Amino acid sequence: MTRFTLDGRDVEAAPGETIWTVAQHEGVEIPHLCHLPRPGYRPDGNCRACLVEVEGERVLAASCIRVPREGMAVRSTSERAARARRMVFELLLADQPGQEARDAIGGFARWARQLGVARSRFAPEESHPAPDLSHPAMAVQLDACIQCGLCERACREVQHNDVIGLAERGMAVTVSFDLLDPMGSSTCVACGECVQACPTGALLPKSVLDEAGRRTAPPEREVASICPYCGVGCQVGFRVSGDRIEEVVGRDGPSNQGRLCVKGRFGFGYLTHPDRLKRPLIRIEDAAKDPADCLDPRAARGKFREASWEEALDRAAAGLARIRDMRGPDALAGFGSAKGSNEEAYLFQKLVRTGFGTNNVDHCTRLCHAASVAALLEGIGSGAVTAPFTAARDAEVIIVIGARPTENHPVAATYLKDAATRGATLVTMDPRGSALDRHAAEVVRFAPGRDVAVLNAMLHTVIVEELYDRQYVAAHTEDFALIRDHVAAYTPEAMAPIAGVPAEQLRRVARLYARAGSAMILWGMGISQSTHGTDNTRCLIALALLCGQVGRPGTGLHPLRGQNNVQGASDAGLIPMMFPDYRRTGDEAARSHLERLWNAQLDSRPGLTVVEIMHAAERGDIGGMYVMGENPAMSDPDVTHARAALARLDHLVVQDLFLTETATLADVVLPASAWPEKDGTVTNTNRQVQLGRAAVPPPEGVQQDLAIIVELARRLGLPWAYAHPRDVFPEMAEATPSLANITWERLEREGSVTYPCAGPDQPGQEIVFGDRFPTASGRARFVPAGLADPAEMPDAQFPFVLTTGRQLEHWHTGTMTRRAGPLDALEPGPTAALAPAELARLGLSPGDRVRLATRRGVIELATRADPALPDGLVFVPFAFREAAANMLTTSQLDPWGKIPEFKFCAVRVERI
Repeated sequence: MTRFTLDGRDVEAAPGETIWTVAQHEGVEIPHLCHLPRPGYRPDGNCRACLVEVEGERVLAASCIRVPREGMAVRSTSERAARARRMVFELLLADQPGQEARDAIGGFARWARQLGVARSRFAPEESHPAPDLSHPAMAVQLDACIQCGLCERACREVQHNDVIGLAERGMAVTVSFDLLDPMGSSTCVACGECVQACPTGALLPKSVLDEAGRRTAPPEREVASICPYCGVGCQVGFRVSGDRIEEVVGRDGPSNQGRLCVKGRFGFGYLTHPDRLKRPLIRIEDAAKDPADCLDPRAARGKFREASWEEALDRAAAGLARIRDMRGPDALAGFGSAKGSNEEAYLFQKLVRTGFGTNNVDHCTRLCHAASVAALLEGIGSGAVTAPFTAARDAEVIIVIGARPTENHPVAATYLKDAATRGATLVTMDPRGSALDRHAAEVVRFAPGRDVAVLNAMLHTVIVEELYDRQYVAAHTEDFALIRDHVAAYTPEAMAPIAGVPAEQLRRVARLYARAGSAMILWGMGISQSTHGTDNTRCLIALALLCGQVGRPGTGLHPLRGQNNVQGASDAGLIPMMFPDYRRTGDEAARSHLERLWNAQLDSRPGLTVVEIMHAAERGDIGGMYVMGENPAMSDPDVTHARAALARLDHLVVQDLFLTETATLADVVLPASAWPEKDGTVTNTNRQVQLGRAAVPPPEGVQQDLAIIVELARRLGLPWAYAHPRDVFPEMAEATPSLANITWERLEREGSVTYPCAGPDQPGQEIVFGDRFPTASGRARFVPAGLADPAEMPDAQFPFVLTTGRQLEHWHTGTMTRRAGPLDALEPGPTAALAPAELARLGLSPGDRVRLATRRGVIELATRADPALPDGLVFVPFAFREAAANMLTTSQLDPWGKIPEFKFCAVRVERI
């Protein structure tokens, strides 16, 4: 520690701390423009706003970069320092156009007011840069730029996107995007980090500008909440005026540290979209259900009439009760939502189990990570991650396989880029290339559908070369002999022609991982959305166990969760074969506990999964469904079949924000409340339980989702009296032992608590299973995985492989993001991406229209050239109803995880 004085007070500086840092934790405010006290931002010292006087020195010191020395005397409030700061601000103010109106809440304006600098004596520059309004979400007004460099550091060093730089020389220095492109034509991914960092308003979200391009009045309040998109669980601040969200900023949450992505910052226009449902709808008596309605929800609206809430709820419940009483509980099913709160998910599955009397309840994890959960429960006894993605900060080696976090989990990707920048070895493994590849030391581009071949070859290498951790294997695992004997034949040489990866690279990556002092594996739906998804995950678990890469800092297994509350919805019991906390329906102790808690008799038989429910509906075995916040008419595989099954239902109740493709087939449609309109908890991919708060009220006529579930339950004979999510949380915690020592009151104080948590005043455990696993033996199991072909191989009739997924700008089926103006402007329509060489071979140019056909359906869309794709592979996003990718996909299931094959089917490409 270094001792010195600050304004006459004795203070201490830890190694590496600057004068400015010490002043911060001593409560002394020093102005700053080019420095941002947030993780990832290094001080630069170029603006001179933070000047302080050091006794005995002639030159004032920039406190943000000056490291104190022993015995130094620093004065932050001396007249000399204050005069110099005022001069800095007066010089900069000379060229600030309309500063008071533009950025009344920005850093520059705040400090100028605090220093008493209201006007400048200096003449402004004669010319000013014209505004750049080319980007759909952000405005560039460089007449306000002070060249502080924060935007460059935000882009290059925090988000690692390398779009923004400083160009030209001397007085002509300017912020540039790529090669002096307009922002809208650059490679900007619209994370908005630069907007949040800018102290002057040179970079602004367009949402805060009036028609003349001036900043509107400051927002009235900021509400702390959670982003409703992916499983990263970024903490956000909704800046609100009246009943409208004007701007979204990142808050310093444990998973984002102030960072956001394009969806989290600019994806909330759907709240006020004219398509928003505001009154319940009831199908007109003679209006038949037609799957063709899914193609045009606006036209389908003519088959409904508006109804009062009383009538709609009565009709919804009566139809469900009639089917239950006449045909039995198993003729009903429910799809809950991973985009709502934990409390809603808990009540939804409780309603299905006690009000319907069946375990036919599921949600979108069945279409995302069910295979991962199945293998994790089987292998280590827990379906959650063993370490957060932020543990990458301590990892020597990081493997990312079957995932594109730069598109699907952009904020999580920044931690991986940070790790690579500081020297960690990043390995990316996927048939498709991604933006993360340029940060990787090894890029393994294996053949589609050949994950098991790649991973078994790596397991073989680790065992044959005796790179595995013998002590760890002996102390913490069982069935090692099974995996050893199984992979003996899977040599890299034997797997190389199958996997499409050189044998030496397979060995090299296996050695990197096994020899690392600490290593992590993160994976996505490229691993799980497969008929052998459970086998893929078994291999990853085996690799981690062999090398002892679990339970220590910088180690772990992490399936990156898709939607914002997939983890919490699964924990809460939205799974057909499991009660809350992953206790199987056949577990007598778990069932007895819930029967006492719920005062109801529960079925011990596992229910049907999402795809199985659709097959049962097609057969007529399922007659009624309640769907909340899910859109199976777009998200299920082979949606032609799914839509026909939904149309055949006797009674379908849909609760959603819009008249979705699924809602067009409903008998009763109940308007839902959006996430920024409600209170509740969610659990992110890191096992962090976080509290979301309502920022704005729902539109007039719309009820809270939790209230709708409760009203339906009452009409089905359940004596429920929950009035608020806080009333549900204690019961949910009693039904879910993982939530021990986490209370609503604690979350109101702390905002976020990780489970498991050892005590009410203890922090949660980020990294788990250091001593034992939650299995009967306390040991983890090795489970061998054999090679198997995908369910459908290419042939002469269908020679290409189709894979589907999400895009950076759009989320899932596009229900929200395609109604958020900037997002839809950035990615306005569906495309079929192929390698440039494949386009040339087919005589196609980017933008040409093509027809994609599989054995299940046909869609038409434009082509896009993607150099990251291998020959023979076609990628189609599934967010666009006008070219629904899932019309093409197969409904073949993984036998263990019951998850469909979304990543591989045979397809034909035809020019139109």
